[in-house]
Amino acid sequence: MTQPHAPSEIIRAKRDGRALTREQIDAFVQGLVDGGFADSQAAALAMAILLRGMDDTETAALTRAMAHSGQVLDWRALGFGGPVLDKHSTGGVGDKVSLLLAPIVAACGAGAGAIVPMISGRGLAHTGGTLDRLEALPGYAVDVPPERIAQALRAAGCAIVGASAALAPADRRLYALRDVTATVESPPLIVASILSKKLAAGLSALVLDVKTGSGAFMAEPAAAQALAQALVDVAAAAGLPARALVTDMNQVLGRTAGNALEVQECLDLLRGDGDGGGARADPRLLAVTLALAADLLQLGGVAADPAAGEAMARQALAGGAAAERFARMVATLGGPRDVLHDARLPRAPVQRAVPAPRGGWLARCDARALGLAVVALGGGRLRPGDAVDPRVGLARVRPLGERVAAGEALAVVHAADDAAAAAAVAAVQAALTIADEAPALPPLVALRVRPAAG
Repeated sequence: MTQPHAPSEIIRAKRDGRALTREQIDAFVQGLVDGGFADSQAAALAMAILLRGMDDTETAALTRAMAHSGQVLDWRALGFGGPVLDKHSTGGVGDKVSLLLAPIVAACGAGAGAIVPMISGRGLAHTGGTLDRLEALPGYAVDVPPERIAQALRAAGCAIVGASAALAPADRRLYALRDVTATVESPPLIVASILSKKLAAGLSALVLDVKTGSGAFMAEPAAAQALAQALVDVAAAAGLPARALVTDMNQVLGRTAGNALEVQECLDLLRGDGDGGGARADPRLLAVTLALAADLLQLGGVAADPAAGEAMARQALAGGAAAERFARMVATLGGPRDVLHDARLPRAPVQRAVPAPRGGWLARCDARALGLAVVALGGGRLRPGDAVDPRVGLARVRPLGERVAAGEALAVVHAADDAAAAAAVAAVQAALTIADEAPALPPLVALRVRPAAG
């Protein structure tokens, strides 16, 4: 007699294209938590879900089960009465927006008692991870109990940390398996992974940055739009107001890719070295950050509309309030006490320019290949638990649409040794296409997505 809730039968049902029942989904999630599903079985079901998909009912059931697989945070019980706001990105190369957005929104929402407890993750495949970036700061602790998070929130209004073992533990285990089994791109698993942590974090409002292009997990715009719609719809069904922006990831976001380098770029922008046209500022990075902040401030009731939210966000940057919030957060969570002036970020011993093989216009970029080049340098993981070298990566990356001369630097490789640097130089040259004519570039923000019912 078959047991419909046995791991092998659940795998078989999805392998054969059948919809899983709520009871089967609950059994899978419980098995992730208590070990009832072995790694091989969980990986097999993840692959079956990738290949066969899940309908909306299944995806919602998986999200709810994972959200309640552990602790659900109650910020009011910890003394916070204002809106609880957060942002999530589906991941991209050089996507360091969280490091900017959290202190910006915290500064803007201070009068309304808004807080930004941002539960973040590590790098997946070719994309960097927010926690890996922050751990480039000596002493910064990402794995802290709720009481420590509350301390940072009282000091700074924001806290960028990892999910504790008690928060959505089912996702914690599945997240690591997805990274090494080529199942990262599954839309239902992406939705459940993102929203389970956000629902468990007790949010009042959420804004989502869904990337599309060569460096995104959803490379095709139609797939990215579908994912964005699924995210906001499932969130709305769970009672969480959410909005998604579909944004371009056909090139590095910002001028850097690599953990310490990206933190330094954010520090430059927060200090005002880049805002308003400075040489180190990337207008695309600033524009995405402001657009997401604007929508989140409006969703959370801090701003009347996105235009007012963007104006508030710009002022928080220009006046230094966002930088002050970031510095308080870093200090409270164990990082450098004066991070704005002495971040103590590590530097790679080898730095080598990437010469343009010919003159012309930077027309196309294989952003995924650039992300993999950073991984090959040691800046990402091939397996869960791999050590990450925070020093390495790419700096001064030239944006698409610029004209370059032969031999001019397209980027600067930061590497641990000469051999790694040489390989990265070749990889960057192969990833960038130089043409005789200026390219037509896609819009930075392609679409704003609201719940289908709203």
